Amino acid sequence: MSSANVSSHFLTIAEVAAAMRVSKMTVYRLVKSHAIAAVRVGRSFRVPEDAVNDYIRRSTEPATPDQGDDKTAD
Repeated sequence: MSSANVSSHFLTIAEVAAAMRVSKMTVYRLVKSHAIAAVRVGRSFRVPEDAVNDYIRRSTEPATPDQGDDKTAD
C-alpha cells in the first residue's frame, strides 16, 4: 500500500485549537460542518495538518467585491 497520498502528520483537536488560537469547541464545530477535514479514530478525531493549512488559506483569501453593490455612482 502506497502512502504517497496520505498526510504523514496528524494533529489532535487540542493541537489544532492551540495552533489556531481558538477553543476546542470551535474546532469540533469546524469538523462537524466539514470546513476542516478530519479522520475519526475510535472516539476521537485526528486532523491532517494540510487540512488546517488549507482552511486557513481559504479563510484569509481576499473577498471578491459584489458587482451590483457599487456605491460610487451618485
